Amino acid sequence: MPAPLEDLTILDLTHVLAGPYCSMILSGLGAMVIKVERPGKGDDTRAFPPFKDGQSAYFATINHGKKSIALDLKAAADREIFERLLARADVLLENYRPGVMQRLGYGWEDLHARFPRLIYGAVSGFGHTGPDALQPAYDMVVQARGGVMSVTGEKNREPVRVGASIGDIVAGMFLGHGILAALLDVRKTGQGRFIDVAMLDSQLALLEHAIAITSVTGEAPQPSGARHPSITPFETFHAADGLFVIAAGNDTLFARLCNALQLPLAADPRFATNPARCENARLLKRLIEAVTLDHPKDHWIALLAEAGIPAGPIQTVDQVLRDPQILARNMVVDVLGEDGRPESLAAGNPIKMSGLADPQTRRPAPRLDGNREEILAWLEDVETQSASRPPGRR
Repeated sequence: MPAPLEDLTILDLTHVLAGPYCSMILSGLGAMVIKVERPGKGDDTRAFPPFKDGQSAYFATINHGKKSIALDLKAAADREIFERLLARADVLLENYRPGVMQRLGYGWEDLHARFPRLIYGAVSGFGHTGPDALQPAYDMVVQARGGVMSVTGEKNREPVRVGASIGDIVAGMFLGHGILAALLDVRKTGQGRFIDVAMLDSQLALLEHAIAITSVTGEAPQPSGARHPSITPFETFHAADGLFVIAAGNDTLFARLCNALQLPLAADPRFATNPARCENARLLKRLIEAVTLDHPKDHWIALLAEAGIPAGPIQTVDQVLRDPQILARNMVVDVLGEDGRPESLAAGNPIKMSGLADPQTRRPAPRLDGNREEILAWLEDVETQSASRPPGRR
């Protein structure tokens, strides 16, 4: 079966992470992604360590399988190539500050008038409206301003950044959702859409529980470490050889947990309901750990799994890359080098879909401008085919 987005052509002017993450998702669903990069330098992440054989593994994990052409959008010859590509593209992605594309003559209004079916996806720190639209931003800035850092870390300690770049990654995911919705709409209306995704907005969209607490109590929640602020027991616990996680998310699971640990607490009024357990969370943790400290983590994880209670280890990244469940789902893949041999590792495609190929390798990340001749040859081919079609057909 063909991949769902096999006939989709994306011009990707984005760099670093949010936009490239979006185009990586769409590429994994079959789209052809043409990275339009700055001559000489290209995407900033080409200079990010770690490096393998002089190439950035960071860049490769996000840009594998894409094609690259270097164009100076202020130079007449390159603008001519870019506009030919625009005429054949389904989607344009960009992450410049608002106003940059307009000054180049490629803003939404300009392009929509010329290419009405083109979908225009823009991702930026603060969006294209509002008093701070022109302010610069990186992941940490929006994690901080968007409230995520205020609820991350340990109580009475300094706020910490989430270890993954969720400011960028979540914005890229939302942009991908918007692109897919616009693709359905253009089939019905023949009209492309402008999609404006802000990294700051995307952080707020993650705070479902924190917003609920604040709106009801009038007080902002504080960091609670590994513990969930409204579900108990739902945190880390000490075993004889270190920490592991128990997540008993309802009264039934708590009763099972008590039975498995041989703790007579399920009917105790201090712990019989989730609100009561939350009120007495510290005491409950001590009572559970009085039992779990007697055996190693693996003992308890196996025992609780048999009882149907969610529990698990706290793994480092190298352990995750060896996890049998992760490997069984093909979630660790090899990115090939230009010689066809594995060069680095990347996360696999988490979207498992019938008929969608899920190979154990990914095509190489492109060299800067490395696909120029291929792209120009493809462009000539589609232009020739289009010229031979009856009027009105693309």
